[in-house]
This record gives sequence, C-alpha cells and structure tokens, in this order.
Amino acid sequence: MGFSSALQGRAAHEALLNRQEAELKLLDTMKRCMIQKSKCDKEYAASLVAVTQQGLKIDRTDDLQGSHITRAWRSFMEELEHTAKQIKSNAEQLESVCLDKLAHLYQDKRRVRKQYQEEHTKIATKFSHMTEDVARKKSEYQKHLEYYKMLRGRFEEIIKSGRSGRKLDDVIDKYQKACRKLHLAHNEYVLLLSEAAEIEKDIRTILMPGLLEHQQSQQEAFILTWRNLLQDMSKLGDTTSDKFSEIQQRIETNISSISPAEEYREFTEKHKTTPTAPVVFQFDESLIEDSLGKLQANTLTVDNLTVDWLKSRQTELEGAIKDLQETQGKLCQEQQQNGGSAATATAVNGGTKPSTPILNGSNGTSVKDSSNKNSKELIALRCQERQMQKQVEMIRAALNDVGCEELPSGCDDLSTMEHLIENKKSVSQDLSMTLSTNRPLYEEEWFHGVLPREEVVRLLRNEGDFLVRETTRNDESQTVLSVCWNGHKHFIVQTTAEGHYRFEGPAFPSIQELILHQYQSELPVTGRSGAVLRKPVLRERWELSNDDVILLDKIGRGNFGDVYKAKLKSSKNTLVAVKTCRMTLPEEQKRKFLQEGRILKQYDHPNIVKLIGICVQKQPIMIVMELVSGGSLLMFLRKNAATMTQKQLMAMCRDAAAGMRYLESKNCIHRDLAARNCLIGNENIVKISDFGMSREEEEYIVSGGMKQIPIKWTAPEALNFGKYTSLCDVWSYGILVWEIFSRGDTPYSGLSNSRARERIDEGYRMPAPENTPPEMYRLMLKCWSYEPENRPHFDEIFTVVDALMLCAKD
Repeated sequence: MGFSSALQGRAAHEALLNRQEAELKLLDTMKRCMIQKSKCDKEYAASLVAVTQQGLKIDRTDDLQGSHITRAWRSFMEELEHTAKQIKSNAEQLESVCLDKLAHLYQDKRRVRKQYQEEHTKIATKFSHMTEDVARKKSEYQKHLEYYKMLRGRFEEIIKSGRSGRKLDDVIDKYQKACRKLHLAHNEYVLLLSEAAEIEKDIRTILMPGLLEHQQSQQEAFILTWRNLLQDMSKLGDTTSDKFSEIQQRIETNISSISPAEEYREFTEKHKTTPTAPVVFQFDESLIEDSLGKLQANTLTVDNLTVDWLKSRQTELEGAIKDLQETQGKLCQEQQQNGGSAATATAVNGGTKPSTPILNGSNGTSVKDSSNKNSKELIALRCQERQMQKQVEMIRAALNDVGCEELPSGCDDLSTMEHLIENKKSVSQDLSMTLSTNRPLYEEEWFHGVLPREEVVRLLRNEGDFLVRETTRNDESQTVLSVCWNGHKHFIVQTTAEGHYRFEGPAFPSIQELILHQYQSELPVTGRSGAVLRKPVLRERWELSNDDVILLDKIGRGNFGDVYKAKLKSSKNTLVAVKTCRMTLPEEQKRKFLQEGRILKQYDHPNIVKLIGICVQKQPIMIVMELVSGGSLLMFLRKNAATMTQKQLMAMCRDAAAGMRYLESKNCIHRDLAARNCLIGNENIVKISDFGMSREEEEYIVSGGMKQIPIKWTAPEALNFGKYTSLCDVWSYGILVWEIFSRGDTPYSGLSNSRARERIDEGYRMPAPENTPPEMYRLMLKCWSYEPENRPHFDEIFTVVDALMLCAKD
C-alpha cells in the first residue's frame, strides 16, 4: 500500500510530518554519537601506541638474543601498533567521510520535508480558494437575481398601468441591463463550477496522489542512502577478533535486514485513511426557479445578451491554452536536454518508483531534482490546460447548438411588450397565391430532410442559394431555411398560434407557400440578415427518399443502429445493404453516422465498398450501400480457416493494399482498418468498409479520449500523441495481414490493451503466424516500424504484395 492511496487524509499528513521530524532527530543523535565515537577511537589508538612503545623498550636485549619468546613478543607489539594505526585511520575516515555524508543527509531531508509541506499547503490553498470563489460567485448570482426580480416587478407594474414615455424607457433600460447581468452571472457561475469540479478532481486523483507518491519515493531513497551510510560506519568499526566478529555479524545482519520498500509498511498501516471522497460542486437550482425557464442548471445560456461574451471568453481561454501548451513544450525540451525525459514520463503517467536513490554521495543529484521539479510543473500545467479545455468545449458546444440560426432574445417578455406597444396596427397580407404543387413537403426537390449542416454548407455555394431542411432542438423537430448570404445563415420557420408559418413577414398555411412568397417577392428573410432567396438547391442524385428503400432481413448491428438487407423500388432485383441510425441518438452522433456516406459518395474502386445513396428525408436516416455477399472478412477467415490456400490469403492482402493505395491517393485516413471492417465478396474479393472514423486530410490530430480507438490496431504515435496520417493506416494494415495469415486470430492474444501498448513501446512485435511466407512477415515488421517515416507507403506495399502473389502456392 503506497502513500498516494493511503495517506491523503489530514491526520495522515500530520503523522507523516511527525515521522519526518522524528527521523531528523534520529539523524542528529547519530551525528553526535559518531563524533564521540571518532574521538574515543582516536584516544584509544593513542593509548595503544603508548602501550606498544612501552612494550618495545626491552631491557637487556643482548641477553635475550635468539630468544623465541622475545621475538614473539616484539611481533605481538608491532601488530598491536598496526592495529592502533588502523583504528586511527578508521576514526579519521568516519570523521571526514561518514559524518560529512550524515550532515548532508540531514540537510537534504530537512529540505525535502520543507518542500513537501510547501507543496501540500499550495494544493490545499488552491482548493480552499476555489471553494471560496464558488461561494462568492454564488452570492453574486443571488444579488443579481434579487435585483432582476425587483426590476421585473417594477416593469410589469408600469406595463399594466399603461404608462409610457421617458419613465417607461428608463425602466425598460434598467430591466434589460439587470437581465443581461443576471445571464452573465449565470454563465460565470456555470463555468466556475465546471472549473472547480476539474480542479477538485485533479487534486484528488492527480496532484495529491502525485505529491504523496513523489514523497514516498524520496523517503525510500533516503532510507536506502541511510542504510548505505550505516553500513559504511559499521565497516569502519569492524575488528578481527572472534568476539568483535560475532558482534559485527549481528550488526551486519540487522543492517542488512533494512528494506526501503518495507520501512514504512507498519507506519502506513497504522496511519492509513480512507481515500478522499470527491467534493461535488452542484448548481444551486433555487437560483433559476424564477427565470421563466430561460436559464438551465449546468447549461450555458446563448442569446443576444450573452453570445458576444461567450465568444470573447472562448477566445480568451483558447489563447491561454495555447500559451500553456507552449510552456509545456519548453519544459519538455529542457528536460530532454537534462536527460530528464524518463522522469517526465514517469511523473505524467502515474509515477513509478525510481530505481536509483534521490541522494548520491554527499551532495545529492541536482539534475534529478530539476527533473522532478519540471515534472511537477508539467503535471500542474496539463491539469490547468484540461480545466480550461473543459470550459472551451462547453462554450463551443453551446455556440454550435445555435450556429448561425436566429439567436433567441434574452428578454422575450420585454421584446413582446415593446412589440405590443409600438405596433398596435396589424398588417394585412394578400395570401391569394397559386402554388405549382400541393405535394407533401418531403417530396419537394428543394427539401433535404435531416441533412446535416456540414452537408448543407457544401451544397450552398453562391449568394442566394437556398434549401429547406429539418433539425432537432431540445427533442423538438424544427424546419429550417438555409441560405448562402454573406456566409451561411439558417432561419427557423416560426409557427403561429393558428398553425401557419412565417419568418418576419406574413404567415402562410404551408411552408411551400411561405418559401414561394420569399422567393417571388425577393424580400429579405429577416431585416437583420438581408438574405434574399435566388436559387433553390435541389437534392443530389445520391439523396434518396426513405420510401424508395424496402427493408428486408436484419443482417447485423453497427455502432449507430441495425444493418438490413434491402431492395430498391427502382430496381426490385438489386439487393443492397442499409445501415440505419437510431432515432434516439443525439444530433452529433447522427452527423458522425452520415460522415461515412459523405466520404464514400466520391469514391469508386473495386476494393472499396460502394455507396448507393443516403436517405435523410425523414427518420430513421439511412446509408444505402452495395450488398457484399460474403459478409465480414474476419468471420469468413475463421469459418474457412482449414480450406484457405496461401495464394488466396495473399490475394486478400493485395486487395486490401489496392483499396488503401486508392484511399491514400485521396488523402483519406481510414483510422479503423481491421479484418472486422473489411467485407468479402464474389470470388473472395476484399472490400474495405466502415468509414465511420475516417478523415479526409493529410494529417489529423484528435484531442478526445481513447474510448473509441481500437488500441491493438492503432499506431503508437496516434495512441501517444493523437496524430494520424496515412502511415498510421500502414501500421493497421500490418495487423490486418497478421489477421489474414492467422486465419482470424486475435492480435496480442492474452494481453490487455494497456499491456499490449506497453509491450509495443518496449519494442515487442508479434511473431509470424504459422506458414506465413518470410517475405510477408518482413513486410509486417516494416509496417510496424516505431517511427512512421520508416514505414512503406501503400503504393510500395501493393507492388511488393502483387509481386509476391505470383510466387505464392495454390
């Protein structure tokens, strides 16, 4: 059990400080005792020298000439003098070396204790300040809310009284300002709660465990140095007599039993505390009880009062994140120059125990201390970056939900009242309009159903181009007019109480009449936008109607919904495969679902599954593709493992290489190439499928989590840095070839995702499956080169596999 999981409590922290103080006192006692021992040993050595000098003064030596007793005595005295000199030498070494090390150990231990206390205090202070900030921001929120309520009451009173003039304008102005301040206070409170939650989580799961783990590492390193010092002092007090040898043996046995890893086990067990419980920062929902439903707990409010502030805040946070990333880059570079990259990786990835002591000899290791300092700074900077990134994502998501559509008013009740006051006469409109069709809206060629906004932007290229589509906001379906006008603008079709449709002008009984009116009158859709309808954009050939597709049997299940065998009304004998998207999925997931269709519609290659069309006129949205008869390549390999020849396997590898060569030429990164995502068609032709994770760019950087990433098929640079290129697909192709020659076996069998990732970083590569041609295994190893630039491109891969296939056995 380690410090990081057992000693997070306040009582354990105090106990650790007391333990460190007791160890410092023990060091001081040892120092004083060793000084006294050195003095005593010198005095003893001087006394022995005096004894030998006295013993060598033999009277009447001539009379004892040739005496063996005399010779033995003289030898005894001379050896006694050598013993005295050795004792003196040991005492001097004890004084000059061991006591100096002991003094440095004492100083270093005091310094480390002080650093630990300062770091612990800094973390505790940070949490305390954030808690105070949350309470203060909540108090500000309440003040703005009370002021808003007061002004709203005054506003409602003056409206009811029917008064107008300067006093009414003054009340309206104050009410609007109070409304704006309340909404801004709301957003600041939401963002602060998000930041507080991230800070609390980082303190509990990263900063405090990291500090304690680092402290444990240093404490154990001190114990190791301490043990070595005791061994040195013990050796300097050693003698050659049997009695002292026995004593020395007992001392050595006891000293050898010291283990840094076991030193604190009993202490930890005695003082352990339960892990710190998360502090939950919750939005006080009583604050929004009287906001007429406009303000939602833990949700940013985007309206005409707050949108500029949110955009400014997003820009400010993105700038701060960029500065943090630059600082992190400098720290990493500095660590690499100091040889500290391993220490950084250790600290950032959870902190493993060091294999060498922190102190080395008498003066410690300043380079390691610098590396540890940089590691802690990197951890703190990355925590701060993640906290800011969370706020940026919240703001970006809130702004994306609104996009370019008309912003809601922050004070709808105010705008309604003003409209009633200023516009007392209703404008009558001539609705006598002859339409060219009375078809349902979904049959109109300029109606594109639930086509995602990204596709809409691609279709509207010229000023005045327009189309009509559907979108879902807050689980409610809305009809949207999209127009290319100084960019791209999107207008929600408003529904009146009578069930008619309008923008800012007159209302019409059908959406077709409304659009025809805007088109023929050439009036702006809204005065603010100035957008005029000039040319309807009709559905593309691959935009099919849902009614054109007849679903038959369910043949599988994908990430977004079920997969069916189906047929088209226009060609009853042609079977197709249809991927459906569950209606309950959020809009973001539906956009990802249709991304596969958007990518596939422009590709035409025998080894790429063909797109027939997409159905977005109504729910469920569907992708219609060619039906590949053999199904999944992975299942095919496992089912036919015993009958597949080497040449057939080589042909599959060549087909996959041909398809990937085509994708590489189109700057398409597949990101999920595997046997499960390939299909097997007639004559065992392989077709690459499942483009849900694909990207059309030369390099793609992903910043999200690892939940959807197939770890065992993904290149190291993508796992470690989120950087994807076509050479990442080359790595995955090597795994696919391994799957083919293993007849559908599981890569890195017996290893978890995390363990496989560690082994790969250490240099491990899977052995060749049985009966794999040596040339194909060499190609696999090239595909698995750790550095991307050392891997072959698909053009080279196809050439190699195509040539090898000619020599393959039937």
